[in-house]
Amino acid sequence: MEEDLFRCAICGTTEGDSSNLTSQASLMTNATVKCGHQFCQSCVDREFARRREFPCPVCSTMVKRVTLTQRTLDDVQCEKDTSWRRRVLKVYNKTEADFETLLEYNNYLEMVEDMIFSIVNEEPNAEECKNKIKDYEQANKSAIVIRQSQRADEERSIQDRIAAEQREAEQMRLLAQEDEKYMAQAKRKWKQESTEVLLGEREEVSAELRAAQMQGYRNELKRQSRGKASATVMVSPRVREPANGWKKDKVDRELYRKRQAAGGGIPTGSIASHERNWNETLSSLFTRMQQ
Repeated sequence: MEEDLFRCAICGTTEGDSSNLTSQASLMTNATVKCGHQFCQSCVDREFARRREFPCPVCSTMVKRVTLTQRTLDDVQCEKDTSWRRRVLKVYNKTEADFETLLEYNNYLEMVEDMIFSIVNEEPNAEECKNKIKDYEQANKSAIVIRQSQRADEERSIQDRIAAEQREAEQMRLLAQEDEKYMAQAKRKWKQESTEVLLGEREEVSAELRAAQMQGYRNELKRQSRGKASATVMVSPRVREPANGWKKDKVDRELYRKRQAAGGGIPTGSIASHERNWNETLSSLFTRMQQ
């Protein structure tokens, strides 16, 4: 029964039982596949004081001091399986490329799994499997070493590929940060130059910034910052010119000065440049204030 696995197989004491005021009971497991039952420390000391081994009262499996452990049987079996699997696969290390058909390769893997299972679970042919592994290792020692070397090379190649991908990802991250920095600088410069244009301190925004803004900053700034190509001004799609030519609206200079003094921007289609006559600007401003 399952409840028998958590109590002493001799006296029935459960783990952590505090009926004894001097100490609490801690159970030890007989870590053999055919047994796995537990015994308290008092019963173990009493039995071993009389003999070197004693039979389990539940399954009659002989209990030895070397087979007793504080861990559960599942923990012991898991560790045993991991250890033997590593040892067996180190010897039987063929790959699918070593076989003509997939069926032969699958049969090979099944044979290896059967040997591991027999050894871990202490089947009747466990010793035979151990001897088979030892004989195979001695007979194919050179081929095993070659395959181990090839496997190590493949693992190093995989590690190198992973490291290269990580470096590439880091470079892309740094480039993205650099692009964001250039974008922020370009936007600040655009705002500054636009303000200077409105104040009449410069004629127009620089061609580089206009090209960057029309392309959303990113691609143009990459080209400008890395020097791959000179900055070019992006223009809108060309429209066929009318037969009588383009008509340019004539801008009233007095109206323009008044709008500039009042803080208005330069209207679209205005003159490309203007005289920086601060006296006229101030006089128009005072004239406006007097009105």
